[in-house]
Parts: sequence; C-alpha cells; structure tokens
Amino acid sequence: MAKLKLDLHDIYNNSKAIDRELNAIIEEAIERKIKLVEIIPGKGSGQLKKKVLRFLQQSHIKQYYHRIEKDSKNFGRLFVHFRF
Repeated sequence: MAKLKLDLHDIYNNSKAIDRELNAIIEEAIERKIKLVEIIPGKGSGQLKKKVLRFLQQSHIKQYYHRIEKDSKNFGRLFVHFRF
C-alpha cells in the first residue's frame, strides 16, 4: 500500500509553514488516491500534535478521510486513513 509521510520536526515553530505542508500532503494524497498519510509532529510538549489534529478536524479536510489513528507505540506519530 502506498503511503505519504510528513515530518514536521524541522518547521515546528513556523505556523504558516506547518499549514502549508499539511495542505500540500493532503492535496497530494487526494490527487494520487493515497490511502494512508503518516504525519510526525514529534513528541515535545504536544502542542504541535494538537495543531495538526485541529487542522485535520476542519470540515473541508475531514470529508476526505475516515479515520485518524494515533500510534500506540509512538506518541509523536499520527496516521490519517483516506476513503478511496
């Protein structure tokens, strides 16, 4: 199964860059009909993970995926499962 991966470690303190990268990975998944996107906000304080989850809850994004999975073995990783 094809999957896309986005690591946000390098831009954790740049809100506009985070939004831009999240939009880009979601658009790419939709265009290429990729069923799984792995997003790595990292462990840290948890603020970046919360920002990613808020981004994913927006109605225009939420319509494309059916499930967000939090990695039980790695707190700093999320999987977004798309509906294709």
